[in-house]
Amino acid sequence: MFHLSVSHYIYIRPLSLSELIHPCCTLLFYSVHRTVTLQPLLIAKMGEAVDDVYVTNGSNGWANHPMNGLEKCEWFEEEVDENLKLCYALNSVLHRGSSSHQDIALLDTKHFGKALVIDGKMQSTEMDEFIYHECLIHPALLFHPNPKTVFIMGGGEGSAAREVLKHKSIQCVVMCDIDQEVVDFCRRYLTANYNAFASDKLCLVINDAKAELEKRQEKYDVIIGDLSDPVEGGPCYQLYTKSFYENVVKSKLNYRGIFVTQAGPAGVFTHKEVFTSIHNTLKQVFKYVKTYTAHIPSFVDTWGWIMASDHPFSLNAEEIDQRITDRIKGELLYLNGHSLISATTMNKAVQESLAKETHVYTEDNARFIYGHGIG
Repeated sequence: MFHLSVSHYIYIRPLSLSELIHPCCTLLFYSVHRTVTLQPLLIAKMGEAVDDVYVTNGSNGWANHPMNGLEKCEWFEEEVDENLKLCYALNSVLHRGSSSHQDIALLDTKHFGKALVIDGKMQSTEMDEFIYHECLIHPALLFHPNPKTVFIMGGGEGSAAREVLKHKSIQCVVMCDIDQEVVDFCRRYLTANYNAFASDKLCLVINDAKAELEKRQEKYDVIIGDLSDPVEGGPCYQLYTKSFYENVVKSKLNYRGIFVTQAGPAGVFTHKEVFTSIHNTLKQVFKYVKTYTAHIPSFVDTWGWIMASDHPFSLNAEEIDQRITDRIKGELLYLNGHSLISATTMNKAVQESLAKETHVYTEDNARFIYGHGIG
């Protein structure tokens, strides 16, 4: 299951300037691992120092251990790499288990609300998933002249389908996810997506997206890759390869069709993991490839998406705003014309890496996000 180290976090409330310079108040935050004696480590103003002790107990699960009668809660730790972890305070663990394809957890976090975690990686949270899903869905649908049919690879939580269905022109959305268990508990717990799952325009299919696309005779105006990150042993890395894009995706797009995929972290220090490689791979298959990024608070990083088509992306900010007004039911929370155009501008480091990248994603020569799947 998830890699969780034993961690004890002692939080001390914010202190005033006079308290900070008091000779008996020297510690604001301390983190220790394994079992320790706390008293010698803590020198603070008597009766006011420690509010909470937060504990996780390793790979056997999350647990609360009594420590001096102090209030406590649970934490989820995501291991970004072997030297870096992100920690999320929890109210509760709503679901935790494994399907035949991946490890799954649905967490109720204190800061971000409900959070979906797959193979130990944060996938989305209630508080900021609208940023990720608006960026994934709306650019491709807005650049398309008249999108009617959409195929979503993955997207089991339902948020991608929810955003697609905001477009008045949509007649049919196929959402194909490999994992019935992910779909079932997202349907149960993620109440914001109830209407999407209930829509008569949604066709929900449980299958491998590659196999499903290959067997279908239909073509689509937009194909969307709302896939888990490519982790070694996970179920999705084959869906980022040149052969898949060339032999399956491109052949299933209608004239003027657009493909868009999430493409992993795109920050100054993380964009070389998979983002530049996916971009270069798509360049081998499509005439026009457009990258864009946004900061996702719960990911603690900038995230990347890539659109690809054999027809140019030629709208300006004002034209995008007009299409949002004309085409979309309701109001977008994050995207407008200027923010989308701005999102397509890469910083110098990322821009140079995109230009220099030579790696092409294949099944035998893949790149992976840090972590491991079940396979």
